[in-house]
Amino acid sequence: MEPRIQSKNGKSWSKETARPSLRQTQNKFSRMMNDDNQDTFRNVSRSPGLQIWTINNMQMVPVPAQAFGNFFEGDCYIVLNINENKGSGQTADIHYWIGNTSSQDEQGAAAIYTTQLDEYLGGSPVQYREVQGSESPRFRSYFKNGLIYKKGGVASGFHHVDTNVYNILRLLHVKGRKHVTATEVDVSWKSFNKGDIFLLDMGKAIVQWNGPESNRREKLKAVMLAQDIRDRERGGRAQIGVIEGGEEQSSPELMKVMTAVLGQRSGPLQEAIPDDAPDQVQKTNVKLYHVFENSGNLVVQEVATQPLTQDLLNSSDCYILDQGGSSVMVWKGKHSSKEERREALNRATGYIKAKNYPSSTTVEVMNEGGESAMFKHLFKSWREKGQTQGLGTTYSVGKIAKVDQVKFDVMELHARPELAAQQRMVDDGSGDVKVWRIEKLELAEVNPSTYGQFYGGDCYLVLYTYQISNQQQYILYMWQGRHATKDEITACAYQAVNIDNKYNGAPVQVRVVMGKEPRHFLAIFKGKLIVFEGGTGRPGVISPDSGPRLFQVRGTNELNTKATEVLARASSLNTNDVFLLKTDQMCYLWYGKVGSLLFYIFKKQTTHISTHVKRADYTEEPPHSPRLFECSNQTGRFQMTEVEDFAQSDLDEEDVMLLDTWEEIFLWVGNLANEYETKEAWNSSLEYLRSHPAGRDPDTPITFVKQGYEPPTFTGWFNAWDPHKWSGVDPTQREVGAESLNGSGASGTKTCTLMSRAKRIN
Repeated sequence: MEPRIQSKNGKSWSKETARPSLRQTQNKFSRMMNDDNQDTFRNVSRSPGLQIWTINNMQMVPVPAQAFGNFFEGDCYIVLNINENKGSGQTADIHYWIGNTSSQDEQGAAAIYTTQLDEYLGGSPVQYREVQGSESPRFRSYFKNGLIYKKGGVASGFHHVDTNVYNILRLLHVKGRKHVTATEVDVSWKSFNKGDIFLLDMGKAIVQWNGPESNRREKLKAVMLAQDIRDRERGGRAQIGVIEGGEEQSSPELMKVMTAVLGQRSGPLQEAIPDDAPDQVQKTNVKLYHVFENSGNLVVQEVATQPLTQDLLNSSDCYILDQGGSSVMVWKGKHSSKEERREALNRATGYIKAKNYPSSTTVEVMNEGGESAMFKHLFKSWREKGQTQGLGTTYSVGKIAKVDQVKFDVMELHARPELAAQQRMVDDGSGDVKVWRIEKLELAEVNPSTYGQFYGGDCYLVLYTYQISNQQQYILYMWQGRHATKDEITACAYQAVNIDNKYNGAPVQVRVVMGKEPRHFLAIFKGKLIVFEGGTGRPGVISPDSGPRLFQVRGTNELNTKATEVLARASSLNTNDVFLLKTDQMCYLWYGKVGSLLFYIFKKQTTHISTHVKRADYTEEPPHSPRLFECSNQTGRFQMTEVEDFAQSDLDEEDVMLLDTWEEIFLWVGNLANEYETKEAWNSSLEYLRSHPAGRDPDTPITFVKQGYEPPTFTGWFNAWDPHKWSGVDPTQREVGAESLNGSGASGTKTCTLMSRAKRIN
C-alpha cells in the first residue's frame, strides 16, 4: 500500500514512510500478547492517580511508586493518569515514553500496549507519544519535582530504585525553571557550566552546586529535587548542602567534599548553555486532514485551515490536526472502523515522517467525546452533547419552553469560588458604584442619574466596591468607547493607575471594550445598561443624530440585560432578540419568534408599550478548560510557558501569570515581578488573542489582578485556594523550608558526614 498525502487543492504525493506497518510489529509480538497481558490489564487500577509500567522483555512491568520520575534512557514506559473531575466523572490520559537509546522493538511494543490499554479502558483515554527531552507539559506536570534521566536500562541489569542503598556516585545536570529535568553526566568538572545547577549525589550526601548565572527559581527547584531524592530513594537519610558557584569561598568545607570526589578544578568553567527554545504558546498555522482508504491506498487529504469549526469532523472518519508542526493530533470518529482506530497512532508517526518533522514531535490520539482540552482550544467553538448553559438550563434553538426563575444566591458565590469563576460574578452587583468620564484627559464625575449610559465616543472608569467577610474589595472597570480617541484611551489607563494608587493597589483592573461587557459589569447597572454607538455623554454636547434610534436588547433578567444601539434599518432585526425603536414621540418593541426577554431599559420613556414580554434563556459560548501561562524574562528573554494541571502553588511571585478562561483573560502579577515583565505580559496577552488559531475575539476582557487581591472569579479556577498562602511570609524562607540551605553550606556533624563519605568514595 502506497500512502498519499493530499493538499486541499487536490495535489497529492506518495510517501512510503507515511504508514510504517504496525502489523509487522503486531505479528512479531503476537505470541506475547496473550492471556498474561490480559491479566496485566485486569490489574490496572481505575482509581484516580498515576500508574507507570516499563517494557521489560517485551512485557509490561509495574514501576514502584517510589521510583516515579526516574526514567532509564534505554527503556520505554507507559504512564496512565486518571483524574476525577467535578461533575463530569473520570478522565484518563495514556502516555508512552521513548528513551533516547531504546530499541525499535521496545518502542513498537510500547505503542501496541498503549493501544490495547486504551481499548481495555473503553477507548475514552487520550493517548500521547512522548520522546525523552521533548515531553509535553501535561506529562511533566505529573512529576512536580522534576524528571531524572538515568543511564542504561532495566534490561541491562539496572534497577529503578534501590531504597536504603547508599553506594552511589553520580552527577546530575539540572535544567529548567517550571519543568525540571536532571540528566546523568560524567562525574567530572568538565561537565559543569556557569548557567546551570548540578547535584553531586554520593548516596548519604548530596551537594548542590549553583552556577553563578543560574536564577533563584532554578535554585529552589533544584533544592526540591534534591529533597525528593533524599526522601524517596534514601528514606530521608541523606544530608544536603548547597554551594553558590560564584561564592565558593563561602562554603570551604563543602568545596573540600567536591574536590575530594572530582579532583582539583583546572581552567575556567564552561560558558552557560543556552536554554531550549521557549515553549510556543500557540502555532497559528493549523490544518485539518481527513484520513481515509482509497483503492487500497491511505490518503491524507487537507480539509481546512484555521479557524476550525466542530462540524468539519464526521463521526464515520478519522482526522489528523497539524498544529504548525509543533504537535500532531489524531481524532477518531465513534463510527470509524476498528482497523482505522487501531492504526491511528501509527498513522500519526507516519505522517510526521512524511512531513519531515522532528521525531520528537508531540502526538496526541483521542476518540470522539474524549477530546483533550488543547484540541478543543483549536476550534472556534465547541459544544458537548447535552451541554447545559448558565446555571444548568439547556436551551435548544427553535424551541420555546417555560423556564423557572432561579434566585441568584450571593452567599453561594462567596462560599463556592468555583461557581463565581464559572459565572464570572463576584456578587449580584448590589455593591457601591462610582463612575467617571474622561474629559480633556482628566476625570469628571458622572451624574448618578445617568449611570448605565455609555457613549461610543467616550471612555469611562467605573469603580465597584463590595464586601467579602467584612473586608472591602474593589473592581475598577476601564470602558473604552469604539470611537474614543487614542489620547482618551491612554488617559483612561493613566487615570486608572491614579485611582489604583489611591486605594493602595487593592482594585482589580478590568479592560472592557465597547460591546464586550462582562457579566458582572452588566449586573451592577441593574438591567439599565445602554450602549450608544457614537456621540458623547459630556454635558453641553448635543448628539448630531436626532433621528430614530434602534436598540438590540439582550438578557433574561436585571443581572444580564443590556441594550446596544444598532443601525436603524430592517436588516438589523433578527429572530433571536428583542429590538426597541425609539423616536421623539414613541417607543416600539419588536421581538423575534425564538423568545423574548424581561426588559427594564427605557422604563420611564416607554409609555406606549402594551406588548406582553416573556422570558427565555439564550445560548452562550461553550466553556473551555482554562489554561495558565508563566510570563517571565528570568532566562534573559521574555517568554510564555504553559503550566499543565495548574494549582495555586504554580503562581510564581517573581513573574506574571496569564490565565485564559476563554471568555476572559486574567493577568496575575506577583509581588516580586519586574516592570518589564508586567509591560510585556500585557502586550503578549493582546498578541495571544490576536494570533490564537481559533480566531479569538481580540476584544476579550482582560483583568489585571495583583497578588493578594484575587477576586473569586479568579480563585475559583484553582482547586483549594488558600487565601493566607502569602500572608506576611518571606517567600524565600517559606520555599526553602526548615533546612538552612544557603551559601554557607553545612556545619558541624553534617560537614563531618559529608567529608567522611567523600573520603570513602575517593
